[in-house]
Amino acid sequence: MSLLATLFRPAPHIARLSDIEAAHLYPRFRWRIIESTFIGYAAFYFVRNNLPVVSKEMGAALGYTKGQIGDILALTAIAYGVGKFVLGAWSDRSNPRIFMPAGLLLTALCNFAFGATSSYAGHLVLWTLNGFVQGMGWGPCGRSLGHWYSVRERGTVFAFWNIAHNVGGGLTGLIAAYSTAWLGWRNAFFVPGILAVLCAIYLLIRLRDTPQSVGLPPIEEYRNDYPARATLDHERELATRDLLVNYILRNKFLWLFASANFFVYIARYSMLDWGPTYLKEVKHATLTGGGFSTLVFEFAGIASTLLMGWLSDKTGGRRGMVSMLCMIPVLAAFAGILYTPPGVFWLDLTLFAVIGFFVYPPVMLLGVTGLDFTSKKAVGAAAGFIGLFGYLGRTVQGKGLGWIAEHYGWTPAFHAILACTLASIVLLSLTWRLRPLDAGNKPAGVGLTPEASWGRK
Repeated sequence: MSLLATLFRPAPHIARLSDIEAAHLYPRFRWRIIESTFIGYAAFYFVRNNLPVVSKEMGAALGYTKGQIGDILALTAIAYGVGKFVLGAWSDRSNPRIFMPAGLLLTALCNFAFGATSSYAGHLVLWTLNGFVQGMGWGPCGRSLGHWYSVRERGTVFAFWNIAHNVGGGLTGLIAAYSTAWLGWRNAFFVPGILAVLCAIYLLIRLRDTPQSVGLPPIEEYRNDYPARATLDHERELATRDLLVNYILRNKFLWLFASANFFVYIARYSMLDWGPTYLKEVKHATLTGGGFSTLVFEFAGIASTLLMGWLSDKTGGRRGMVSMLCMIPVLAAFAGILYTPPGVFWLDLTLFAVIGFFVYPPVMLLGVTGLDFTSKKAVGAAAGFIGLFGYLGRTVQGKGLGWIAEHYGWTPAFHAILACTLASIVLLSLTWRLRPLDAGNKPAGVGLTPEASWGRK
């Protein structure tokens, strides 16, 4: 067994605590898990979304074109998609308490090196590597929440946890913008890197693996979500081939949700990657105004994510239906930004807020479908598979929009965004009736998992 496999292997089960001790400790550990993964995942954003905020300033200092910045964003996106899938599958067979802090340390090192480099080739390699190791973020969070929270509360719990995206992304806009304004663009990478190191230490102290690793019963037994006879099989760790082939590649539902996610991510990242630059070039916004747009975009999704997560639970897990309804106002807001004249910055910010309000629920819900339609022992790989398609979309967006904007202007670029948003609505309409119980219709070789059968008679 390799050194890394030994270091990351899941924490062993320990002797079961008494029922009285378990009843006392379970709520405390559940809060501890959601709190630590929330803070940890927000910190991943500090060292991932900082580049778009200062890309114009960095490009001006080093003589980079929009196409070159687009190449960095595109390679980073595909690297993150691949990393989220590959490292997500690894995280399914790892201890989150070790795996997640290791990812934060690696991405912090990439930021330190990126900020100290002036070579375009060096920046391309370092930010691509950063994108890959960023794949160590979501998987351990999904494994932790999947083991500590049951399927019946999953939409609501993940909706709350998903606010980490908005908090991390929004604060990144301010941290990167003000670090650049006060200290220069390189500190937009040094300051977030320091914060990531501090958070990695915090995770090592607070985070834990499965309930059984601290002497508690499985979540299904604690919440009485399905018969105890299903628990033993559901707690079996999956072999790599079984996990990837039977639970991922032969799962038709994951393919559908992943395809929709491709276009949802184009809509999401078009404004995160290019929004500040667009506002500065077309709407004459300042550096801090562009950074503030990222904060507005991210924070606007907080209330809606909570609401739509709760609603998806109340509709029996019809997360595709809720996602489709959310993407319609996103389409309208993009059209509004395109036709809003310069000088009405408050209206642009309002439309940014509308997009953030409605795009983040589908981002969250499509990730949750990876848990709904497979085993909790394959959650990292399932979310990584769906996320891979999402970041393929971001790759197309990162390279494509930069190229279109540079050669034809921002109006054709926005027409491309509108077309992709419409495509997401069409694909999500095909998921209108899907609920977790429908996973019983998986292709041969994909067994019905206990959590996929809830509500089934």
